[in-house]
Amino acid sequence: MSPSPPLPPAFSALAGKRGLRIVGDVHGDLRAFEHAVATDRFVIQLGDLVDHGPDSAGTLRLMLDLMDDGRGLFILGNHDRKLGRALEGRRLRRDPPLEETLRQLSGPMQAGLRERALEAIATAPAWLVLGTMIFVHGGFHTGMLLEPPPPGLGEMNALLSRALFGETTGRMQPDGYPERKLRWIDHIPPGHVVYCGHDRRSTDGRPWIRDGRNGGRAVFTDLGAGKGGHLAWIDLDL
Repeated sequence: MSPSPPLPPAFSALAGKRGLRIVGDVHGDLRAFEHAVATDRFVIQLGDLVDHGPDSAGTLRLMLDLMDDGRGLFILGNHDRKLGRALEGRRLRRDPPLEETLRQLSGPMQAGLRERALEAIATAPAWLVLGTMIFVHGGFHTGMLLEPPPPGLGEMNALLSRALFGETTGRMQPDGYPERKLRWIDHIPPGHVVYCGHDRRSTDGRPWIRDGRNGGRAVFTDLGAGKGGHLAWIDLDL
């Protein structure tokens, strides 16, 4: 069984000749996202397209247009999944950034966008494996090399939780966010690189890179777009 879903037909033609552009968490920063996708490369966005920034609706529309043109895809992030569950009609606890995203998706100017967004979120892969490269939002688990990602809006399991949220200790930090640990980096196989977002760990405005004990590497791309920081992207040649 293949561990990853089928790629768009245009992927081989575009990515093989022009490479990939890996884009970190966008969080509704449409202007930065427009700059990031102004490329001939195939775009892989690492999740959390929405919430916090000024234009989550515009960000979603641009991502969907890239997908329709066969020029990109996005990995499911925890904020994307939360939006998808809300669009399904599930009752969620109060979340002001999500409520603002839902407001932006309402009204006649956004006709059809909610339906397109729900379909895309429901089918977005929770991780993607391309040779020795793994693309995931939150964190890696060796099971991702063996199993295909489950439906992102289905029941939560251990692999989906790791993909969306990384590895947590079960404790909460003073800022109200779960305390996270990064032991999973040591389990990345030799020569493999995991490109992820979710955790804003960089302090110098560049992606945060850590090597694990087994010889693998993790590249964290969340630089705080939509939250007062900026958007990061990395170009890879194939």
